Amino acid sequence: MDISTLNWFAVIVAALSNFLIGGLWYSPILFGKVWMKENNFSDDDLKKGNMPKIFGLTFLFSIVMAFNLAMYLNDASTTASWGAIAGFLAGFGWVAMSIFTIGQFERKSAKYMLIHGGYVTVSFIVMGLIIGLWR
Repeated sequence: MDISTLNWFAVIVAALSNFLIGGLWYSPILFGKVWMKENNFSDDDLKKGNMPKIFGLTFLFSIVMAFNLAMYLNDASTTASWGAIAGFLAGFGWVAMSIFTIGQFERKSAKYMLIHGGYVTVSFIVMGLIIGLWR
């Protein structure tokens, strides 16, 4: 694949979408309270740690994921629908199934695995859609 044919704007926007979906997904509006309960987190626990570092690394990881997906979709025939399908296949078929596999050995609850697996699946679908749309 030729990296020079990537739409870098699409990669950055896809990374931002992953970052923003995660913020919403793990907020009290959606699954934040259940996620906290499944991890035995309190509000005080979430205030611990170096938040700028956590957010910075999270965005960096989002860029890596979006770049990887963009390279996978780096073909002139890529469309928005194929991008979304490829995002689903990567998010659900690879990442969510990895989370479920690891979760089994770590004795995590179904809720825990579904929250994380659902997030990556939705996020990869949206990233694929963005990358395919702006191909």
